[in-house]
Amino acid sequence: MTRPPRPPPASPEAFSSPDIRVIQPRDARHRAGARAEDAAADHFVRMGCTILGRNVRVGRAEIDLLVRDGAVIAVVEVRTRGPRSYQRALDSIDARKRARLRAAGQTLWTSRFVRDESIERMRFDAVAVAFTPDGEPRVEHIKAAF
Repeated sequence: MTRPPRPPPASPEAFSSPDIRVIQPRDARHRAGARAEDAAADHFVRMGCTILGRNVRVGRAEIDLLVRDGAVIAVVEVRTRGPRSYQRALDSIDARKRARLRAAGQTLWTSRFVRDESIERMRFDAVAVAFTPDGEPRVEHIKAAF
């Protein structure tokens, strides 16, 4: 079975470091995550933001979405859960995950964005995506979540 190609980031020249790469979905769980990331990316685009990268690897960490919102870079963690899950999607972002994302954000900041005078700061957002029975996404976005 062949996978459909994923669209490239809006700004592929934004990253030139060899340790940053894009990950393709491998199984049903990853495809569900990719659908949630698509819905989250659409949400940010509707807000007037630019998607700089998807599934960006920084060392061992993965950033689901890297978004430019004016003069702010947002590191976005996207979560979704099935209808029978006992845990809310946003509750699944534990302290360890937050620490890894902060470390990845710090690496990106010092290696790429600190020299860009059009960027003022970085924030860390969380997005939960739930799908209705007919497949429509419901997006819950928390700016500066951690």
